[in-house]
Amino acid sequence: MKIVVLDGYSLNPGDLSWDALNQLGDVALYDRTPYADIAPRCVGAEIVLTNKTPLDEATLNQLPNLKYIGVLATGYNIIDTVVCEQKGIVVSNVPGYGTGAVAQFVFALLLELCLHVQKHSDAVFDGKWTRSVDFSFWDYPLIELAGKTLGIIGFGTIGQKVADIAMAFDMNVIATGRRQTGQSQRKSFKWVNLDELLQQADVISIHCPLTPETQGLINTGNLQKMKSSAFLINTSRGPIVNDADLADALNNKVIAGAGIDVLSKEPPTDGNPLFSAKNCIITPHIAWAAKEARARLMDTVISNLKAFIAGQPVNVVNK
Repeated sequence: MKIVVLDGYSLNPGDLSWDALNQLGDVALYDRTPYADIAPRCVGAEIVLTNKTPLDEATLNQLPNLKYIGVLATGYNIIDTVVCEQKGIVVSNVPGYGTGAVAQFVFALLLELCLHVQKHSDAVFDGKWTRSVDFSFWDYPLIELAGKTLGIIGFGTIGQKVADIAMAFDMNVIATGRRQTGQSQRKSFKWVNLDELLQQADVISIHCPLTPETQGLINTGNLQKMKSSAFLINTSRGPIVNDADLADALNNKVIAGAGIDVLSKEPPTDGNPLFSAKNCIITPHIAWAAKEARARLMDTVISNLKAFIAGQPVNVVNK
C-alpha cells in the first residue's frame, strides 16, 4: 500500500518519529509539496496525508486509486470533501490534540500584553535597572487579570479550556457560540450575544472555526464596539480578523492591544499592516506546535489510519 505524506515538516521537523507510519505501508515522505507536484507525487497512492497542501477537485480527479486522506491537523478546508464523498474517499482529521497547548498560548500572549515581561527583561539587560535610583521601575502599565471579563468567541473544546484557565485567574467569563454547551459547572460564566460580548469584554479570545459567517467577523464595525482598554487575542484562524481594520484600530487607540498567532495570509507579505501596528504581538502560527501536542497529533494520525485499514474509520469529516 502506497502512502504519501505531502507536507510532513511542520508536524515533524525531526524531533518525532515516522516509524509507526512506515510499518503500515510503502511511505513516500515529503517535507513540502508545491501545487504542481501534488498529483505526480500521489499517483498510485491509496493513502495521502496532508496538513496544508490542498487536495482540490482537479487534483482528486487525477488520483483514481486514492481511498483515504488523513489530515495532519484539525482544520480540513484545504480538502474538497464534497468531491471526496462522491468518489468514496474517506477524509479523517485530528480533533482535540492541541487543546492544552493552544489554551496555554492564549495566556502567553495575554500575559505579555498585560505585563510586558520581555520588554522589561530587555531593559534590565540594557542596564536600565543598574542605573536606576529606585529599587523597582516599570516602563509600561502593569495589568492584573483578576476581576476582568474574558469574552470567548466560539465555545468548543479549546474555548472551554481557556475559560477554565481564566477562572483560575479569577476572571469572569462570557461566551458566544453556535451551541450553548459546557457552561453548567462553571461559575462566573454567562452566555451573551456577539454585541454584548464585544461591549462588555476586557479581553476577547477567538476560538471559532473559519466559515463564510465568521470570515472578517472582527472588522472596523465590531472593533469600534469594544472597550478602548480591551485586548484582542486570536489563535484560531487568521481570516476571521480583518488585518487592516485591526491595524487601524490599534493605531487609533480604538482598542488597547492585540496578540495574534494567525494572519489572513500565511506566510504573510512584507506589507501586512499589522507589522507596524501599535501594541501588537504577532507569532508565526505556533500555538498548536508544542512537542507534546505534535506527538499527540502524530499518534492520532496513525490511529486514524489503522482504523481505516481495519474497516472502521474514525474522525471522519465527510460522512
